[in-house]
Amino acid sequence: MIRIIGGEFKGRKLRKVPSPLVRPMPQRLKETLFNILHLFIQDKIVLDGFAGTGSLGLEALSRGAAEVVFVDEFPLATKIIRENIAKCEVAERTRVITKEFNRAVIQLAQEGRRFDLVFLDPPYVLLEERNPLKVLKKRKVVNPGGIIILRQHRRLDFQPKFYSPEREIVRGDDKLIFYREEETKGNG
Repeated sequence: MIRIIGGEFKGRKLRKVPSPLVRPMPQRLKETLFNILHLFIQDKIVLDGFAGTGSLGLEALSRGAAEVVFVDEFPLATKIIRENIAKCEVAERTRVITKEFNRAVIQLAQEGRRFDLVFLDPPYVLLEERNPLKVLKKRKVVNPGGIIILRQHRRLDFQPKFYSPEREIVRGDDKLIFYREEETKGNG
């Protein structure tokens, strides 16, 4: 069972996507993640990529994020994300895009959208193939100082060319890697 573990919607149960391709983050790992982010998340604009059930974005909203854009290419997943958004009554603070992640980022960049926090939980096979970090960097959709959090299998050795890990957390078979968008340098 997936549920919101903290904040305004604590305890709300979320619907799962009935597919082996969707791996909801284990509750203990999600709790660790949001304990780390609790001071950062307030009033932030969030991109939940490869969103699955939408539980990370909804957890962020529950804990004070201003807005979340959910992206998943599977129509069943985005249908369930919309149902979970309705359960939390936060439709006015969300947007759901049914599109392949890289194409969605290109669209968001064309719209001038920028994000403070990005969750990436891609199918492991797509990490090297589609490199979601590359499109984030190329399209400049992460605000300076923004945080990108990538979930991957602990044995996977994915090394993005555009970001250096700032922090890693390993729990069981999961590894969360934190990256930070460079701060813009002033003309001091």
